[in-house]
Amino acid sequence: MTDLRSVLEKLYERVPLGMRLGLEPMAAACERFGHPERSYQVVHVAGTNGKGSVSAMTERILREAGHRTGLYTSPHLLQFAERIQILGNQIDDDALVSILDEILTREPDLSFFEVATLAAFLAFREAKCDRVVLEVGLGGRLDATNVIPVPRVAAITKIALDHTDRLGNTVSEIANEKAGIVKKGARVVVGEAHPDVRRVLERVAAERAATLIEGVTEKSQREVSALNLGLKGVHQQLNAAIAWTIGEELSIPPDARRAALCNVRWPGRCEQLVIDSVTFILDGAHNPDGAQALATFVATLGKGPNELALVFGALADKAWGEILDTIAPLSCHRFYVAPQGRAAAAPADLAARWPGAMTHGLTSALALAREKARYVLISGSLHLVGEARSALLDLPRDPPVAL
Repeated sequence: MTDLRSVLEKLYERVPLGMRLGLEPMAAACERFGHPERSYQVVHVAGTNGKGSVSAMTERILREAGHRTGLYTSPHLLQFAERIQILGNQIDDDALVSILDEILTREPDLSFFEVATLAAFLAFREAKCDRVVLEVGLGGRLDATNVIPVPRVAAITKIALDHTDRLGNTVSEIANEKAGIVKKGARVVVGEAHPDVRRVLERVAAERAATLIEGVTEKSQREVSALNLGLKGVHQQLNAAIAWTIGEELSIPPDARRAALCNVRWPGRCEQLVIDSVTFILDGAHNPDGAQALATFVATLGKGPNELALVFGALADKAWGEILDTIAPLSCHRFYVAPQGRAAAAPADLAARWPGAMTHGLTSALALAREKARYVLISGSLHLVGEARSALLDLPRDPPVAL
């Protein structure tokens, strides 16, 4: 029988195909597998920042209310199986192997992300999920998840500049891609938006007879501000407000929403790990908007630059200079590392922008950082955060993929 390692090796051979933008291959594959994506009600979540957190919160809200839930997110921090969760737990190895092996055998032309998405659709059908939360991978309009029929609720979180090589160079162009998940007659919960973004969303909604619902309202903010949220940071207050409103659209009782938002967990997002009296703060912050949210969170800790060490690494195709400009001033002890995965920004280039020590790898960077401070911030890339989480908690890790 095929084991998980060998089936993942076959899957990873499809990484060069990238995150192909286009629905035809995915739609055809879904038809051949009997349309698993039509087997459950879906909450479809797009956005630049906050979509993963809102997805995790929404799944927890649905589970708290007694639904049999599925959650599909990307990328993974540690293991590929994290992407496909059923009732809050990642899919078990035997089920994952069986599903992936069948798809890889029957669908030789699907990309890595298309295979992953189809695997999630099939896993949720086999597990008899009745409510599924799907996080968009890239954009929305041409993302593989967008083959679903009209969702029970769609949501669009904050839109900012990211993936400009694929989605556009302005927030309006990016908003147009994200708004591609708005289907005819859909109900769409939206977060706070730049005026240019708002105009795009209103235009698309009008064209498709869809209804836009404000996610961040006085009522939703009042409700979540009274809670001890499971996810920390001012930005998570806004994400929680969106999830609260999604829960309202789904007719979930307020008490279930409150309990869910207090109990939800989402690793690698302003996550704090205390190990041997050192507090490690892990957050990907892989675009400028995310970096600003992280800086705001760190400010609430009340630690000056001498009390905080920074371990930073970024991918070369990200706006790493602007990200570093926001995060570097938080610490005077900076250690630069090249994240694993695709091409990384050179530590020498990082050090040239903001002085710091170039290290030969994460292990070295962490050791040097903890010598300097009792608080260590690890940021700049989800790849780096995943690698750090694996090292700090001694957890197994599959190769990282930015898809």
